Amino acid sequence: MKPWQGIVVANTLPLNDDLSIDYDQLQAHIAFLAEHGVNGVCPNGSLGEYQVLTPQERSQVVKVVVEAAPDGFSVVPGVGAYGSAESRRWAEDAAAAGADAVLALPPNAYRANDQEVVAHYQEVAKAGLPIVAYNNPYDTRIDLTPELLAELAQIEEVVGVKEFSGDIRRVTAIRRTAPRLDVLAGADDVVLEAVAMGAVGWIGGFSNALPAHCAKIYALAKEGDLAEARELYAYLQPAFMWDTRHTFVQAIKLAQEVAGRWSGPCRAPRQPLDDATRAEVVLDVELAMSAPL
Repeated sequence: MKPWQGIVVANTLPLNDDLSIDYDQLQAHIAFLAEHGVNGVCPNGSLGEYQVLTPQERSQVVKVVVEAAPDGFSVVPGVGAYGSAESRRWAEDAAAAGADAVLALPPNAYRANDQEVVAHYQEVAKAGLPIVAYNNPYDTRIDLTPELLAELAQIEEVVGVKEFSGDIRRVTAIRRTAPRLDVLAGADDVVLEAVAMGAVGWIGGFSNALPAHCAKIYALAKEGDLAEARELYAYLQPAFMWDTRHTFVQAIKLAQEVAGRWSGPCRAPRQPLDDATRAEVVLDVELAMSAPL
């Protein structure tokens, strides 16, 4: 299996009460995930709060994760940045640390046109690592359409796309228009649909808290056992829907607490969940945890 295929967890970042990074807990979390049915991790994604890390912290996170990853467990760091040169530098940093591939957003300082997007990925490709493009039109204001992905597929290092638009029709459209690229489910609440339609991987969030449940739904979808998958999905999807809300980082960290794991607070500007939202998340996660495996 290629490093970006299977279940790659966009891992959360454990923070102490003073908001410093607990690197020991981070390595323990990587070990926990590796032991519970997932195939790799994506540090320095949005769930890893990369936007509020210092350059030194961001580099150290990748080194620590690579050090903790057992043989055969992939590390695919996020290299999102405002500028193309900065994204390339983070890709080079990932390569130097021993990462297997990178997850790259389009440039997100402004709404770049197609030519600028292609040039951006050409720049990131200079680092030499395989690139999974990340289509998140909500946060970047740039939509990596199937037609644009067909252009990106001409860059040898671009090997796949994390598809987060929520439009399940994109899976088959990309497979038709850019068949060289692997399509990866990017939103937890459409993972069953995406894998059933041909996605060969899942870069998700709730696998931080519920790796065994996520491994089960992914396996059922891959095997085409949709009857059993639908039954399990009924338990899981309410929790998974928090993955596409603006409070997804806080919600997934809370899910880890409910599941008996430790994750800590978030850095500003993210704030703690209010009591009502917190109660909703807890109920949805408890429902997911009650699913028969």
